Amino acid sequence: MFFKKRFTHDFRHTAINQLWRLISGPAILILIPVYLSAVAQGYWFTFISLSALAVFADLGFTTIILQFSAHEFAHLHFNEHKQLAGQQAHLHRISSLFRFALGWSLKISLLVFPVILIAGYIVLSQKHADVVWLTPWLVYGTASALAFVNNIVLSFMEGCDSVGDAQKIRFHVGVVNVVLMMFGLIAGFKLFALAIALLGSASAGSFLIIKKYRVVLRQLHSVAIEDCRDWKGDILPLLAKYAVSWASGYFIFSIFTPLAFHYYGPIAAGKVGLSIALWTAVFGISNVWMTVIMPKMNMLIAKGDYASLNPIFYRHLKLAVATFILGMVTAFSIYFILNGRYAIVNRFLSPMSLLVIALCWLMQVIISGLAAYMRAHKEEPLVMPSFASGIYISLTTWLIAMYLPFEYFFAGFLSSFLWGLPWTLMIFQKYKARMSDETSLVHESARSNIEIK
Repeated sequence: MFFKKRFTHDFRHTAINQLWRLISGPAILILIPVYLSAVAQGYWFTFISLSALAVFADLGFTTIILQFSAHEFAHLHFNEHKQLAGQQAHLHRISSLFRFALGWSLKISLLVFPVILIAGYIVLSQKHADVVWLTPWLVYGTASALAFVNNIVLSFMEGCDSVGDAQKIRFHVGVVNVVLMMFGLIAGFKLFALAIALLGSASAGSFLIIKKYRVVLRQLHSVAIEDCRDWKGDILPLLAKYAVSWASGYFIFSIFTPLAFHYYGPIAAGKVGLSIALWTAVFGISNVWMTVIMPKMNMLIAKGDYASLNPIFYRHLKLAVATFILGMVTAFSIYFILNGRYAIVNRFLSPMSLLVIALCWLMQVIISGLAAYMRAHKEEPLVMPSFASGIYISLTTWLIAMYLPFEYFFAGFLSSFLWGLPWTLMIFQKYKARMSDETSLVHESARSNIEIK
């Protein structure tokens, strides 16, 4: 009965999407060392880490848009014609919000992604390996811009309680991406396989978004023409706070492969990238429990219904942690079964380094869950922890790469969580207590008004 209740439409499609990643991820991880040289593998994962610089285009904007659209959609619904219906004031607000989100994403794409392409060229050109990388990098970076805009639109729709449908689109995009990537690797396209796969899947994503949401997109566009509301005053102050956390996120999670590429060479970078990709996939599966309740959390907060919110949040956070631990046990079991029998295991880091990264991601499951709860209130209380972690990890990892052997590469990453997790827990407890006090005051005020009447 418990699992039947959990497997809602939203959860089912989100889980299918994440399970596809769980299945396809290892398949790609197997094909990469089979069809790429150790050097090309390093370029492959350096591409991916450099494209993560797109975080400087996002800076938390996708999360903010999901939150704001969810707060507006709390007063709306989809009718039988797949159009938004409900209070006209909120219909106008959500329409103008979509116009603002789309316009912002297009402008930022034109500004940030050319810079990413140039930065990638500078990093990748430092090593004079016999690898064709320039054209694939240009295609990959350009396709990343299209994928970024798609992600903004899907986040908006997820806020409109359309998590299941949005995740279904993400699933189809993922299938296209993996199929093209597999075909490209097997056909010997090397780094072009990564570039073509992203370009093809991003194009497919745009097509599927228009096909699925064409009615509501047309409605949002027509209503937005009548409403000139400017959302900058509401969103930009919050984005300024989110920007610090999101920018820090790059230095917390994506700095390792480029640094390994520069100081230890492309072969070491390939091992780092492959190992991080493994635990990122396990984290993605675990985080599905939090992803499916994000719109619901935002709507419950908009209504002040903490009695329903808190049990749902804690239950899903526990499920996320348990899922990651199960993933750890499974991954290490497979690793030790294959170790010594198949050369592919040598493309990963040592068992100790894998364990260090896994423990870090396990603690990140908890931090991400707590952050999701607090950010659902349209606030960003983790600016300082994120900023401090980003600076600390960048400096310690850089110093380790300069002066210590490769085995110590993730020491700064692990030590950051030893003080970062307690700090986040302390902030969460204070934040939750404040929210409880504010809710009590609101309820007391409401009761007083009723008694006066």
